[in-house]
Amino acid sequence: MNASVVVRVERVGAVATVTLDRPEVRNAFDAATIATLHTAFVELGLDAQVRVVVLAAQGAAFCAGADLRYMQQLAGFSHAQNRDDALQLARMLRTVAECPKPVIARVQGDAFAGGFGLVAACDLAVAVQTARFCLSEVKLGLIPATIMPHVLRAIGPRAAQRYTLTAEVLDAATAEHIGLLHAVAADAAALDAQVRQWTHALLAASPQALAAAKRLLAEVAHHPVNEALLADTAERIAAARASSDGREGIAAFLSKRKPNWVEPGPN
Repeated sequence: MNASVVVRVERVGAVATVTLDRPEVRNAFDAATIATLHTAFVELGLDAQVRVVVLAAQGAAFCAGADLRYMQQLAGFSHAQNRDDALQLARMLRTVAECPKPVIARVQGDAFAGGFGLVAACDLAVAVQTARFCLSEVKLGLIPATIMPHVLRAIGPRAAQRYTLTAEVLDAATAEHIGLLHAVAADAAALDAQVRQWTHALLAASPQALAAAKRLLAEVAHHPVNEALLADTAERIAAARASSDGREGIAAFLSKRKPNWVEPGPN
């Protein structure tokens, strides 16, 4: 399948938008979609001109998880083939989560199963208030294994335990309450306004610092506050202070000017 059919990537200035474009199957995952998303996020992560990535979708649903027709094919695969296929999804989600650029999920519709995990893998997430969310795997005799590291990071173990086992459908307000979403929008216009607000804030920040902060959040979480962690965090801030962005940020603050990563324009 032509990659441009399943996923579209558009760049406007320093912002790239990755759009799932399989509305006829509710943007469900198949091998081509997973591979194309993986490639897109690898390339955007390496693109020095891109500073923020927005993950969006076309149609009524954000992502319905795995394409059931594709799942039927997988039922005939060997154990090794199924493991390798699942590993591709796991690697794609890791690529989204570890992208050195901040990733905003613009959720315009339902996100079920793998779609829930895809939202959880993003740094920031906003959904329209009519969107629904569900970890539906157990209803199909499956488990949300590859998405679980990201789900746990987003909503914590206790909420994950409830919604994994019950497969309850959550409304957007509940998804925000448990931490999957950072904001809920009344409609599409408000959804776009929230994305613009976050994008503006992210573009005002140091690209080097944002990448380092993402690594810090991922690598320090849940570690005991011992001497090793103290040494690690001290090393990180020392490196940030000596970095080109760190020196520029302090100099700009003291000179009462904007740092060089902020585009000129009105405040």
